[in-house]
Amino acid sequence: MTRPGFCVNPPWLDFDLGEPMQVLSWAVHRPGLVMARRIIWREVRNADLPQHLDVAGWLQGELAARDAMDAVTFLTSRAIRHHHVARVQSGLACATALATVGLSNAERIGSRVCRAGQEWGTINIALHLDGGPDTGLNDAALIETLSIAAAARTAAVIEAGLDLPTGRATGTGTDCIAVAARRGLIPYAGMHTDMGEAAGRAVHDAVRAGAREWMQQMHPGYTC
Repeated sequence: MTRPGFCVNPPWLDFDLGEPMQVLSWAVHRPGLVMARRIIWREVRNADLPQHLDVAGWLQGELAARDAMDAVTFLTSRAIRHHHVARVQSGLACATALATVGLSNAERIGSRVCRAGQEWGTINIALHLDGGPDTGLNDAALIETLSIAAAARTAAVIEAGLDLPTGRATGTGTDCIAVAARRGLIPYAGMHTDMGEAAGRAVHDAVRAGAREWMQQMHPGYTC
């Protein structure tokens, strides 16, 4: 099995996948289905992204200076030192989730709250999957795993108990998830499979820890 690793070097957080893998995401840099060896975070503040800035162009310049144009890349205003890792084994399947969690722009699904001028906290999740040799996923299974990661994220945020004028928060307006796995022939990775169980629990545990930490920082006396 390939064991991923990570390195914090503010304002960067690097998640090394251990080998080139297929990565499915809607990340700001290299979205969609791509091959990549690493997934990285760039920590920003509102002052880093003034109005009318070409954010994609600015980020490409930052990545080029770091020789990281190959990386799938997230942007977040959550301090990257507040990252959380969860590793889960189920049968031969192993899932590692690395998440940063901020809820300053939290939303209830199907509604919006005006937050002009606030920091963008967001939730960014990188999920690495490994089941050993000959256990790669096809496109459909990778998409299914992404849906499980999103459901796990939502469950963890609901459990954190952040109430908004529109109802209980289910995520933020700028969440992003990237799922990495070897390319292969496995057609299913749902909740009845080892891969789906490991993926869901790893993401849930990492996001739950991050959401609790954020709630404790922002809401003194919070308990959950």
